[in-house]
Parts: sequence; C-alpha cells; structure tokens
Amino acid sequence: MSLRDSGHRSRGFILTVNGGSSSLKCSLFQIGPPLTRVVSCLADRIGFTEGTLTLTDVAGGTSERRTIQAAHHKDSVDPLIAWLEQKITTTDLVAIGHRVVHGGHRYSEPQRLTPEVMGELRRLSLYDPEHLPAEIKLIETLGLRYPTLPQVACFDTAFHRDMPRVARLLPIPRRYDAAGVQRYGFHGLSYAYLMEELRRIAPHEAQGRVILAHLGNGASMAAVRGGKGIDTSMGFTPTAGLPMSTRSGDLDPGLLSYLSRTEGMTVEQFHTMVNRQSGLLGVSETSSDLRDLLASERHDPRAVEAVALFCYQAKKWIGSFAAALGGLDTLVFSGGIGENSAVVRARICEGLGFLGVALDEAPNLAGATVISKEESGVTVRVIPTDEESEIARSVLQLLDEEQKR
Repeated sequence: MSLRDSGHRSRGFILTVNGGSSSLKCSLFQIGPPLTRVVSCLADRIGFTEGTLTLTDVAGGTSERRTIQAAHHKDSVDPLIAWLEQKITTTDLVAIGHRVVHGGHRYSEPQRLTPEVMGELRRLSLYDPEHLPAEIKLIETLGLRYPTLPQVACFDTAFHRDMPRVARLLPIPRRYDAAGVQRYGFHGLSYAYLMEELRRIAPHEAQGRVILAHLGNGASMAAVRGGKGIDTSMGFTPTAGLPMSTRSGDLDPGLLSYLSRTEGMTVEQFHTMVNRQSGLLGVSETSSDLRDLLASERHDPRAVEAVALFCYQAKKWIGSFAAALGGLDTLVFSGGIGENSAVVRARICEGLGFLGVALDEAPNLAGATVISKEESGVTVRVIPTDEESEIARSVLQLLDEEQKR
C-alpha cells in the first residue's frame, strides 16, 4: 500500500539526502509527532561499473534491490525519486534536507539553500573537493526536479564550531587562519545524534567526559565535555586523524615534498593517494573493507598489519582525548565498524585499563548496548548512529522557527 493511500498524512514528509564518497542514502520522514521514518533508500557503489539500489518500505515492511548504472551521485536520483513518487504525491513533500560535509567558518546552523548559500558552498568546494562538488550537484539536480520545494543544508562541521580556539588553530602562519584555514572536524551530524541519544538514555553521562568513536569507511573521534565538543580527530579536511578505509589519516607533511622530489608526484596525485589509495587499502594492498581484512588475517600478514594499525591509532586517539578531557567517563562506539565489529572494539579497548576501561567479553560479542563490566570505571556503549534522523530533525526545527518568525 502506498503512503498516499494510507489515510495518515499528518503534516507531510521530509526527504533527507546523505551523499557519501561512493554512496547515496535517502530517507523519507513523516512529520509527527513523532517524526517517523517510513521509507529508506541506499544507492551503493556509485562510480563503479555496476551499482546497487536498495529500496525499503519501512512502513510496509518490504525491501527490494536493483542493479543500477551510476557514474555520479546525480545518476542515482531518477530511479530513487521514481520509486518515492509511487509512495507519496509530490505535494506531500515539505522540504529536502541535505548532509553537507563542509560549512566553513560561516555556517554553524542549518541553512535554507538560497542562491547566496549555494555561492558560498561553491567557494568552499576547494576546502573539500572529495565531497562538496557531488553534494552541490545533488542539490542542483533535486532543485530542478522540485523547483518550489525548500532545500536545507545541514553541516557536518557545525557540531565542532564551539571547540576551544586552541583546538581549532593550525600551527601555520596566522594569515591562513584569517582566511579560514583551521581545524573544522566532521561527522558532526552523527555526533549530534549520538549525544541526543546519550542524553535520552543516560542524561548524567551526557554531561560528563565522553569520547565518541564514529568508526566506518570514514573514521573519526570527538571529545565532549558537559555536552559540548572540545576536540575532534579530523581537521581542515576529512582526510586527517585516524587511518580509514582509503584515507591515510594524519601524515608527516614532509612526505609530499619527498615524493615530489623522488617520484615527481604532483599535488593532485598526492591528493588522490591519501584519499583513495591509502588507509586500510594502502597498507593491506587487497581491500578497504575491514571485514575482508579480518577474514584474511590467518594467511595474510598485510591484513594483520592494516587492522593492527587501525586499532592502534584508535587507541592512541582515545588516550589523547582522555588527556584533553581530564579523564574519561563514557566511551561510545558507533558507525559501521564501531557498531558491528566486536573484535575491533575489543582490540581498541585492550590496554586501556589505566583509564578505567574494562570490557565485558560476552556483552561485547553479543553487541549489547553496554559492553563494559559493571565495575568498570568507564561506561563503554554501542549506539547505532542515524544521520538521516538528525537531518530531518534539524530541517523540521528550521521550518518551525521560520514559521514562528
């Protein structure tokens, strides 16, 4: 049964759009109360020879999977929208909310996508050429499809905008700071959602010293004290911090000049290497997927080293953030790896007893919500993230504020 025939329209629907490096996630939320996801879609392996489109009718409890050809993110929009329009009429759509990776130093709140905001995003494309151009193209494509529908940008950098200045400064000539070259941090929509969930399930913990570990294809951590972000592992771009599936994480900047002199490597070639050929893929030489590497550990020492490097660096970031926080009360694992890999969680927590971390093996293997021992000085939690819910919530809040004004 389509949603248009269900007789339960409430105040309409919000469409959320979340573009990753090779994926596009969309969800349709019915405006409540409560705000309810009714449809979700995932276009995967965008830019590959053959991609997949998974369409889930949450309300009806059905799912289907199709093969698609999508060289670019915008190519997956037409089949996705065609399916959505079988479920609702276009007049039921109230707004479209977009995850936009970079908001620069100007945007710390969701913004309606006006020509002025679009112009600023185009200027910021130089900050993050891996994400922003594709996100802008998605916004433009949906704008042509629905020219009168409000579109709203929700920024991944916004969560970190109130970090102390010392955590945002880069140790380079000050004139660059004035031009906006500083540490911004990312995965902010995920962190905002996780903190909202923590406030809901354990309000006292949310006001304490918290480390959030968003571990997936992109991986980062955030240090939060009193509900406010005080530091994060990613920097001016999402390439910094932890090693990831194909991103290097932190590197000695002298490596660029060395490779330039010895191999004639250009800036563009270096950019491609550290974003698409490094991390787990670069070290293992076989796969960017941690699941593949864990399965290969018995016979491939390269896989062993790639996984060990990932866990070791994650452990180091937890230690450094505990120092910045002045201790640790709660550690939260999230993201595809953080939510699903008990092995990786255990390896990261091993040796953190000096901080008060004591993992409980059985709950960890079972994927329980609390995986630390009862006597542990630090509560270790697994909380599934939901960036789309955070986008929908932010869009609804902005629309309500505009209506009040």
